[in-house]
Amino acid sequence: MGTNVIGVDMGGTKILSAVIDAEGNILGTAKVPTKADKGPSIVIDRIADSIQRAIDKSGVTAASIQAVGIGAPGPLDPATGIVIFAPNLRWKDVRLKEELEARVGFPTFVDNDVNVGTLGEHVFGAGRGFQNVVGIFVGTGIGGGIILQGELFHGASKTAGEIGHIIVKAGGPRCGCGTRGCLEAIASRTAMTKQFQKAIVKKRKKSVLSELTGGDLRAIRSGVLAKAIRANDKLTLKVIKKTTKYLGIGIGSIVNFLNPELIVLGGGVVEALDNTFLDSIRAAAKKYALPNTLDGVQIVQAELGDNAGILGAAALARQRSGAT
Repeated sequence: MGTNVIGVDMGGTKILSAVIDAEGNILGTAKVPTKADKGPSIVIDRIADSIQRAIDKSGVTAASIQAVGIGAPGPLDPATGIVIFAPNLRWKDVRLKEELEARVGFPTFVDNDVNVGTLGEHVFGAGRGFQNVVGIFVGTGIGGGIILQGELFHGASKTAGEIGHIIVKAGGPRCGCGTRGCLEAIASRTAMTKQFQKAIVKKRKKSVLSELTGGDLRAIRSGVLAKAIRANDKLTLKVIKKTTKYLGIGIGSIVNFLNPELIVLGGGVVEALDNTFLDSIRAAAKKYALPNTLDGVQIVQAELGDNAGILGAAALARQRSGAT
């Protein structure tokens, strides 16, 4: 009987596979470009290739592998492992579980990438020891995952956890989903970049961001934001203040409705900014949560960083396959 599992973090640009033991130790990894433009079949070939490379690097035998877990983007059905729609990959109704099992020969389990990241934090990171956890990941977009009574909660149509699409400002900026005023449209890194572009290009506001990006305001990454904050850049601080306010509104609403024990904040933006960012979010959440509903609710930073995806996928494989 196998004792190890494979965790796969599958993104629009890269696939990261890892062999992980029962204690969550990473024994070997392999990273390959996704090459989404080549179509689903080639991408699944590449996942299989990265799995084999990770096994080769780990020094364990294929016989010791019990199952594969994958965090995949887009709405999907975790029961069938069919990716319903993944715009970044240009996938529609792709039978990822079935196709990968045919290639690698290991039982394969698939879930949404942000659900998997939340599961990783629950099992191996900031959420250890808690039974009811909400994960919120702030990056290019805003994704979420929900753990209830120690299990991932998927909802009636398997789409629970779309925290980025909570409406926090009716009639606000248009979101990529087509609605207006979603949290993602106001507080994601993409939304922040749009605010910077509008202020600097259209309103001629001065900002150290122009210098830090070499004038290419599309290149605002989380590390650039951190530098601008350290430089006390007025425009950056104004946009960050707005971002933390709306994240606080979203979190306050989640606490009012669900009252989880723990909210874990992760993603590139959260990782790059200091504790002041987290403190501002906590203060805003307190303002918008009902009196006393935040008592006993912790709002903390994620611990696993880039490894949340592979460790969460490993936890998924272990849970769903019954591995010990």
